[in-house]
Amino acid sequence: MKNKITLPLFLLWAISTVFGQGFTSSQIDSLVNRSMEMMPQVGVAVAVIENGKVIHSKGYGKLSVDSKEKVDEHSLFQIASNTKAFTAAALAILVDQGKLKWDDRVVQHIPEFTMYNAYVRENFTIVDLLTHRSGLGLGAGDLMFFPPGADYKIQDVLNSFQYFKPTSDFRTKYDYDNLLYIVAGEVIARVSGQSYDEFIEQQILGPLGMDRTAVRYKRLKSTQNVASAHSTENGNVRKVERYVKGEGPLVASGGIYSSVHDMSKWIMAQLQQGKYGDALDKQIFSPERQAEMWRPYTFISFQTRPEPDNRYHFGAYGLGWRISNRYDHTVISHTGGLPGMLSSVVMVPELNSAVVVLTNGAPGGNSYHTISSAIRDEWIRKDRWDYLASAKQQLESGQAEADATLDAVWESATISDVKKLGASSFLGTYEDKWFGKVSIENHGGKLWFRSLRSPQLNGEMFHYKDSTFAVKMAYTDMQCDAFAIFKMDASGTPVGIQMKGISPNMDFSFDYQDLDLVRIKE
Repeated sequence: MKNKITLPLFLLWAISTVFGQGFTSSQIDSLVNRSMEMMPQVGVAVAVIENGKVIHSKGYGKLSVDSKEKVDEHSLFQIASNTKAFTAAALAILVDQGKLKWDDRVVQHIPEFTMYNAYVRENFTIVDLLTHRSGLGLGAGDLMFFPPGADYKIQDVLNSFQYFKPTSDFRTKYDYDNLLYIVAGEVIARVSGQSYDEFIEQQILGPLGMDRTAVRYKRLKSTQNVASAHSTENGNVRKVERYVKGEGPLVASGGIYSSVHDMSKWIMAQLQQGKYGDALDKQIFSPERQAEMWRPYTFISFQTRPEPDNRYHFGAYGLGWRISNRYDHTVISHTGGLPGMLSSVVMVPELNSAVVVLTNGAPGGNSYHTISSAIRDEWIRKDRWDYLASAKQQLESGQAEADATLDAVWESATISDVKKLGASSFLGTYEDKWFGKVSIENHGGKLWFRSLRSPQLNGEMFHYKDSTFAVKMAYTDMQCDAFAIFKMDASGTPVGIQMKGISPNMDFSFDYQDLDLVRIKE
């Protein structure tokens, strides 16, 4: 049975009077307020562009759960992977300037760039950096930057790709990738002769008047009116560490801080084919480049899904944007997520309309998705779906499944005492070629896992079964506890470790499955 929106009669009447035009500002207020009432959230900011005009730009809730400061249209949030469109646009500007071609091979600009085989390395282009079709698995290498605080640099990233095992053939399958956007940021720096930060500021943020937007936290002009990050666990909201320590080279993939006020300027330029200014007489990038950024390059397969998602007939990835259809309209969109921060941008170019939602809570009822979807559908659909109720049900059932999985593991994994386990043979140093060394230690009598380069990736190890241990990580913001499965030689001596996440809700950026930890003889 469909979930129909259960709004007050006066609101349903009001919606019907503007059907096909979208929600009024007061109706958007009602939508957001209902979202915040249904599921724990701290702060939300929403901007809506309709027929080429900003009709709504407003904040709701608070900057922090322990503060009285309210969110407004100028409040800054981390937009996470919505940064990718800025990186793609920066490359488009370099193409317009004649300094770069989309089909340039990456090794022309970064000779030390590596890949998992010589053919892919030699033929990997700028477009390949942006389109998630490398052959690498989902989130390959993200563990260098999640959790935050590790010491990996751009050279570590460039060197890492040769060690990953591909999961599909080159250019045949969509698998979302963050590290290749880091490489794209390095291309921008080397071709332009400026840092990535400077290029984005001077070529995009400055011209568009995005005065409060910054490429990374350290470049904020003011730390006032900046949202804190939050997580929701068992219905309780708590503040979590803002993703700052892990920025480093990751900024080109997900570092930008912005407000809905500033993002409206960015989206208006997108809807106007790169034109900006009061008279639309200036150009940030050419219409030709925008057409290339919105072209489908990598098709995204999906199964038939329940209402309302079966209105999609195709999905694809362009250059920093996702492309899909909704009934007979093209939809250009992207989402972003970092610990405690979620964002969504949705554009319907044929209607010259768009919506931006920024939130400082995860999952926060997935309001970044539910609000933007409801507003989008009001423009292009003949019936309405209750995204809020659907999201609430999915989140609750998903968490129940995760809780059941975790409960079963931790009911079995209860002993970490080295002596009781007779686990002294497991102690030692193990090394992965891209991630580096981890140490299995006797930590006050307890068996302990510790990454030498990622200080927050450490925790107590509990015996689960056979040669498998459950690691309760000290970092608790992203459900990243993991199994450590020791490989044994013929004599029963541990010689290596394979790892995988425990929770089905663990973020894909904890790509434990890509590790191949080999014991170092000491």
